[in-house]
Amino acid sequence: MRNFLNFLRSRVFLINLALALVAVVVISFVTLQWLESTTRHGEFVQVPDLGRMSVPEMRQAVEAAGLRYEVVDSANFDPEYPRFSIIEQNPPAGNRVKENRKIYVTVNPSGYKKVSVPDIIQVTQRNAESMLRAVGLEVERVTYIDELGKDMVYRIRHDGKYINPGDKLPKTSRVELICGNGNIPDQARIQSESD
Repeated sequence: MRNFLNFLRSRVFLINLALALVAVVVISFVTLQWLESTTRHGEFVQVPDLGRMSVPEMRQAVEAAGLRYEVVDSANFDPEYPRFSIIEQNPPAGNRVKENRKIYVTVNPSGYKKVSVPDIIQVTQRNAESMLRAVGLEVERVTYIDELGKDMVYRIRHDGKYINPGDKLPKTSRVELICGNGNIPDQARIQSESD
């Protein structure tokens, strides 16, 4: 035990201990400097505001800032934004991020997606309006014709053309309902009078 304590107090041990401490400090310093230079600690880029930009404009702005981008699947059409423009981004504009960070953007599609016209023939006007609203269509007006079924839908028109159930229209399209007014059509009246 005495030999061991003498060794701990010896000049050789103290020199080796000092060298080991210097080596640990030097290695730690070099490692921290290397990490700082490779991770660019403290260096940030501000995310540009990409809202309402077209895709080519967005691409230029992202590349000029030293960032990358990925287009996320298009959202539902938003009429307040231009077609094919950026409507959302993540991270948001103004955030500070590392260079070469990927920005996720959502692009406004070219228009509303198309929906199928429900089968509202021989359905009351009130129920037909509810069914149309449920799929995203609107009733622009109701026109009445001489047909026995009062407020019963007989035809559907869009932009002056007759359409059928199952036809596709852009969401939010406005249609005209052709409904019966409860009167017997003239031809049927003439036929019944002649009998």
